[in-house]
Amino acid sequence: MFKALVVEKDEDGATRAEVQEVDEARLPEGDVTVAVEYSTLNYKDGLCIGPGGGLVRQYPHVPGVDFAGTVEASDDPRYSPGDKVVLTGWRVGETHWGGYAQKARVKADWLVPLPDALSTRDAMAVGTAGLTAMLALMALEAHGLEPGQGPVLVTGASGGVGSVATALLASNGYEVAAVTGRPETEDYLRDLGASRIVPRADLAETVKKPLESEVWAGCIDAVGGPMLARLLGQVKARGSVAAVGLAGGTELPAKVTPFLLRGVNLLGIDSVTEPYDARARAWDRIAAELPMDKLRAMIRPARLDDLPGLGAEILKGQVRGRVVVDVNG
Repeated sequence: MFKALVVEKDEDGATRAEVQEVDEARLPEGDVTVAVEYSTLNYKDGLCIGPGGGLVRQYPHVPGVDFAGTVEASDDPRYSPGDKVVLTGWRVGETHWGGYAQKARVKADWLVPLPDALSTRDAMAVGTAGLTAMLALMALEAHGLEPGQGPVLVTGASGGVGSVATALLASNGYEVAAVTGRPETEDYLRDLGASRIVPRADLAETVKKPLESEVWAGCIDAVGGPMLARLLGQVKARGSVAAVGLAGGTELPAKVTPFLLRGVNLLGIDSVTEPYDARARAWDRIAAELPMDKLRAMIRPARLDDLPGLGAEILKGQVRGRVVVDVNG
């Protein structure tokens, strides 16, 4: 038996999430069984925990799109008992039981060996949010971004992806301009390495001009919607924007002008099904380049029974930094 946060659906269609004792025989099929040590909290988790079940299709369900822990049993030669591993994506926690439990069983292809420099707790302070931020930086650099070209904009900077993106960019020598709608987060963002704070209101209004003055050498955008449309017209010639989120909506009320007259690149970042080799490279760079003292300063510790309340908070945009869940706490 092991503890897990289980989401159940009642006959009237209402869902509820509560910590239960679960028999190991109920674990889904997979090649590797992991003794989970830590998980984290993402927007998707809030959807799955909250009323209606969000992305969940079958009940009962164990959410948690990320986890890190120790291999307990493996049918795959790549992993042996005692190996430290991390998992993000692959719809784990959505369609497959996830990391809000003391045990998980998954396909070996979904796992990545945990770099020696990271603890399992550190890995969950990174989580999907941090992996996404690193994949975005890698994509920008593959399209020519280098330090010294000008400020790099980070939207939604006080959120999970934005926080790690700010710290990563700063640690790699980039000038970071952080966008936030919460003035109280300014000191937090400057501690992460932001040299400039941009009020969200400065970018929230859609303008009729398809091109504005060239300001940003690149951007990691976690907002989308009208803000993404606006900043595309401010990116320098041949600069790139890595799109990682849609908090501002899925519509893009933009003109093609920035792409045609300035050669701006819009790069979509899919961290869910990113191939293994790219994931492994990203985790190695995270271990080497992310300032761990700043990462640990972002952490908000939690336990399994805290998750229903935290899930509601993240859906309201009230969670700053990174929630790290001790599933054995």
